[in-house]
Amino acid sequence: MSQSYIRRFLLEDLDIRGALVKLDDVWQALLEKRDYPANVRDLLGAMAAVGGVIGGNLKQAGRLTIQLQGHGPVALLVVDITEALNLRGYAKASEDAAGLSGVADLIGDGQLLLTLDMPGLRHPYQSYVPIEGDSVAEVFEHYLTQSEQQPAALHTACSAAAAACLFLQKLPDADKKDPDGWDRVTRLAATIRPDELLGLEPEAILTRLFHQETVRLLDAREVTHDWPQDWDKVRDMLRSLGRDELDAMLAEHGEILIHDDLSNHEYRFDADDVAALFAEPPPEPRTLH
Repeated sequence: MSQSYIRRFLLEDLDIRGALVKLDDVWQALLEKRDYPANVRDLLGAMAAVGGVIGGNLKQAGRLTIQLQGHGPVALLVVDITEALNLRGYAKASEDAAGLSGVADLIGDGQLLLTLDMPGLRHPYQSYVPIEGDSVAEVFEHYLTQSEQQPAALHTACSAAAAACLFLQKLPDADKKDPDGWDRVTRLAATIRPDELLGLEPEAILTRLFHQETVRLLDAREVTHDWPQDWDKVRDMLRSLGRDELDAMLAEHGEILIHDDLSNHEYRFDADDVAALFAEPPPEPRTLH
């Protein structure tokens, strides 16, 4: 099994669906060269794992961007995922985040923004909702319950090595199959410990929680972090600024440093690199007839 995956499951006799997301190598790639304090890291890890759950619902080519933005020490949490489960993300935080915990203290008053960009759409679809809840799990429980009109439950866990999420959702006919089923299952799910969510395999987690239920576990889908550098795009962006602007930046800083926060790449340009941007292209070779 991949180190980073989503595995969906169904509690067949109860009409309750769920998913387990585990991010291992992907999570470590997101953290590379980033020195987040543990509280900010854990907030982003919860977002990344929940992003795997929501991104796993994309049925056709597209990209979903999920943002929590507010006026607290963590101004922005963003996770971006494609229909192929290619995931990236980052957090923008100030030093004032030290020692704080919870969405209310770290993000403050703000909003959840979801943007879906798909081929054929003239404009990306966007949804804004107020942030409600004091954990990432609570924020998305509220959002999913409101947007899909079915109760949802989420539990997240994060460390420097991994991030994980357990997701449950009540389907429309659940009460007809077992009026007590949803309450029973959510009580059991609430007993999951962070170390279990991070360390146990899906089969072990589901056996530990729901050993008296009929569980159908689907095949794993791999989550990846594959966002290579795009030098051509950055060069085109710099050319659009013009030579005078770039020369002024060089004079002030000695180099031009571009940091792609979302994909976690740095691009450095010195005076020779800038000159090369505006050099005449070589002549096309002549064709002899």
